[in-house]
Amino acid sequence: MATRAGAGAAVAGAAVVAVLSAALVLYGPPLDAVLKRAFSLHKAHSVKDMENTLQLVRNIIPPLTTKKHKGQDGRIGVVGGCREYTGAPYFAAISALKVGADLSHVFCTQEAAPVIKSYSPELIVHPVLDSPDAARAVGEWLPRLHALVVGPGLGRDHVLLENVKGILEASKARGVPVVIDADGLWLIAQEPALVQGYQKAVLTPNHVEFSRLSEAVLGDPLDGRDRRGAVLRLSQALGNVTVVQKGEQDVISDGTQVLECSHEGSSRRCGGQGDLLSGSLGVLVHWALQAGPSKTDGPSSLLVAALGACALTRQCSRQAFQKHGRSTTTTDMIAELGPAFSRLFED
Repeated sequence: MATRAGAGAAVAGAAVVAVLSAALVLYGPPLDAVLKRAFSLHKAHSVKDMENTLQLVRNIIPPLTTKKHKGQDGRIGVVGGCREYTGAPYFAAISALKVGADLSHVFCTQEAAPVIKSYSPELIVHPVLDSPDAARAVGEWLPRLHALVVGPGLGRDHVLLENVKGILEASKARGVPVVIDADGLWLIAQEPALVQGYQKAVLTPNHVEFSRLSEAVLGDPLDGRDRRGAVLRLSQALGNVTVVQKGEQDVISDGTQVLECSHEGSSRRCGGQGDLLSGSLGVLVHWALQAGPSKTDGPSSLLVAALGACALTRQCSRQAFQKHGRSTTTTDMIAELGPAFSRLFED
């Protein structure tokens, strides 16, 4: 019976080939071109589109030169880190440095500070986040920072969240770009007005965080059938705040345009990869705004920065997974930041 079925399939296949061949003879190049587009060029077209978009990221990267002074290529602040969570702010802050920021600050609680300092001497650590005047203490540093990453390792302690509200208000008043991730997004879901209309903000939710934001802002749960439309609508409802929904493909929108990053990553889903993305994004946001819209050729500066950070995170994951497989951790990925950056944006 199986032999008969196989023979039938072969006959059917031969018939299809014969029909197509006859069509090519009758109709010539137009049908031939259609078939080539349908079966041969789709993948190449996608790769070309991604390459063109990555070129926009390359356009915003400042050249390395001996004529610059320390701090000119980026002074990034990370707001987060408490007793329970010390790894996340470290991952974000060290990623910012390895992408190319000159200085990286962490504003954390008193208990978290010695632990975070012990991870790396490269970071400037401020144990102020749980102090009564945290907003003022961080606010004094804002004139010296190019971007703020809010949320890695923040936790949901009421006192810390109240302090972060003050920090966000101070950042908006000074026009400091902010990248909001992790429990910073939980805070925004409780009070969307904190970022409403602030177009120097970038939100980086995963699936669960996006659903929570969508419920809070739009009153609707996530529609998984139309991710591009869902991200676009959320951005518009927030007053064109840039939204990066992380997932199998990362979908990015500023309420006007939608970009999608499908750069190959890996199947490893260890914790901390979002911190790598947010820290990298803090630097790229600064570079993109510094470069200006003339360098991004249409898409907004923050859209290009977000796509660059997504592609870089995926490339790090891919390279680390090739070396470590199932045992890959975010520490392994951070070690790949330099080589991945070079491969995507400099080679």
